[in-house]
Amino acid sequence: MSQPNGTGDGADLAATADTAVVYDLADGCTTDDLEDGNRYLATVNGVVEYGVFVDLSETVSGLVHASNLVGSYDVGDELVVELDAVRENGDVSFIEVQLSDYELEPVGPGTKLSLENALEFVGETAHLEGQVVQAKQTGGPTIFQIRIEGGVIPAAAFEDAGVRAYPHVSLDDFVQVTGTVESHNGQAQIEVETLERLDGADAARVSDELAEDTQTLIEPAAVDPLVDWPAFEKLWEDLEGVARRLRETVLSGRPIRIRHHADGDGLCASVPVQYALEQFIAETWADPEASRHLLQRLPSKAPYYELEDVTRDLNYALENRDRHGQKLPLFLMFDNGSTEEDTPAYRNLKHYDVPILVVDHHHPDPDALSGLVEQHVNPYLHDEDYRITTGMMCVEVARMIAPDITDEVRHVPAVAGLADRSDSEAMDQYLALASEAGYDESQLLDIGEALDYATYWLRYRDGREFINDVIGVNCDDRERHEAVVSLLTERAERDVNAQLDAALQHVTHEELENGAQLYRLDVEHHAKRFTYPAPGKTTGKVHDTKVEETGDPVITIGFGPDFAVLRSDGVRLDIPEMVTELQAAFPGAGVSGGGHLVVGSIRFVPGMREEVVEALVEKMAEAEIDEELGSSAPSLDESVNVE
Repeated sequence: MSQPNGTGDGADLAATADTAVVYDLADGCTTDDLEDGNRYLATVNGVVEYGVFVDLSETVSGLVHASNLVGSYDVGDELVVELDAVRENGDVSFIEVQLSDYELEPVGPGTKLSLENALEFVGETAHLEGQVVQAKQTGGPTIFQIRIEGGVIPAAAFEDAGVRAYPHVSLDDFVQVTGTVESHNGQAQIEVETLERLDGADAARVSDELAEDTQTLIEPAAVDPLVDWPAFEKLWEDLEGVARRLRETVLSGRPIRIRHHADGDGLCASVPVQYALEQFIAETWADPEASRHLLQRLPSKAPYYELEDVTRDLNYALENRDRHGQKLPLFLMFDNGSTEEDTPAYRNLKHYDVPILVVDHHHPDPDALSGLVEQHVNPYLHDEDYRITTGMMCVEVARMIAPDITDEVRHVPAVAGLADRSDSEAMDQYLALASEAGYDESQLLDIGEALDYATYWLRYRDGREFINDVIGVNCDDRERHEAVVSLLTERAERDVNAQLDAALQHVTHEELENGAQLYRLDVEHHAKRFTYPAPGKTTGKVHDTKVEETGDPVITIGFGPDFAVLRSDGVRLDIPEMVTELQAAFPGAGVSGGGHLVVGSIRFVPGMREEVVEALVEKMAEAEIDEELGSSAPSLDESVNVE
């Protein structure tokens, strides 16, 4: 006979606890679910001179002979019994057991399923206890995703086509499900015969069991950092917290929406984490389509979370909640999300109690974000700076979620560092790791350039499979990866050269009082619009050209009717502070913006452009010259969201 709990020794262990366990059989249970030595709850259905007849379920009944009775009972009374014998003719007899204290534990028919053993019982009757984390109504059955031991399994409940089965069962309810185990696309699914909502002590027991299982499953993998870097070690505990929260979110059935800056560093951050989460979902969800429904990656053109983006995201999330029984998502911000400019969008999300995690290396405004984000990881919060790129941090988060992907992402931190021009002391170590994976520095630079070029043309689409091929993560063909990168970098170089041929003829120059060389370009009138490179990258390429030509401290401003993009080498600027000062000086100019200390963007109303730009130049002329900053200007494209 099978164990009533579907485990080899769980029932015996429970019976030896201080409080005895008494099993309450579900209606579908048969004598096959009885085990010698276990105690069961029985209900008297008949009284005769020689004893009482009892029911343990709809199909399990038997006699407690008078010689085995301790008390006196009437029809409808409950008592605790043990199995005495099952005779050849099918008759069953029991012995009464009197207990001063016991704990009831419901038992479903057949084996109790866990994610690990489910496929072993295809075609058999089984049961499970868990929590509903999603309830999706299809054109046929209602699909309940049930969080059980080890992960999440789908349960298909059939009513009339398109009619919600068990409408009284809601998200986060604890349930007991019985039915037949089937194989669906190579994974286990249970076809529901009965689904009962658990309350009171039963719900509390299942909740406690799942909480213990969750604590085991969400613990980040014990990986060592890819490089030995004391500055990075300050962030390690924060990154473990992000990995732990993401694993927990997957198990809870809450979707994850990744928002990242649409540049090389943003992609080096988001793509490995997306890949790692897909691996973890595949391990813990029996539904082969789960990652498609639980995970979405979306680029943001601006280096902050715009109201336009959050409005679309919220609308999409609310539709999925109503149409597909999903919870509202957790938002994961990569390579953006640290500044006051993000807060209007965050306040919108807060109205819906949506959690937000931020991993970023832009100069932050922690006071503005206080109370709006759940976790905020940023090197500036540990007295470090942008040289620790978001891609470097997120590759480690990805490895904590799915350590088996380490070999596939080993080169990615070097791509992120080169794309965002990190001159950190760890870059040599990252370049060595990439070399071990077969990439020299020129190839890594090409990947960064190809990512920028591909993202520009993808606009607001994630281009998942194509971007995987470009970055070389989750790509099954190295030769194709190299060919795609080569093509994109050739096209990017052609387009950049064409833009520079026109733009450089219109660059103006002046020397500031502090000795810095200032170059200005009206990108609205003297650069091609709606093509690659965008204004921010055009400004960056002009800036790089002038730095190489002069070898002097250089500031470059690319401006349009309502924005200015700033780049600086060798001048100690503080762009976020300058934005704050301009806001105070010109309250009617609508000044906003930020970025890194020496690379960023500013917006303003068109009618105040001349006043704002000239005030900006005055502040630049007062800045301290620092030759050591010359090679540390980050990011190829910290542009505002303009064409």
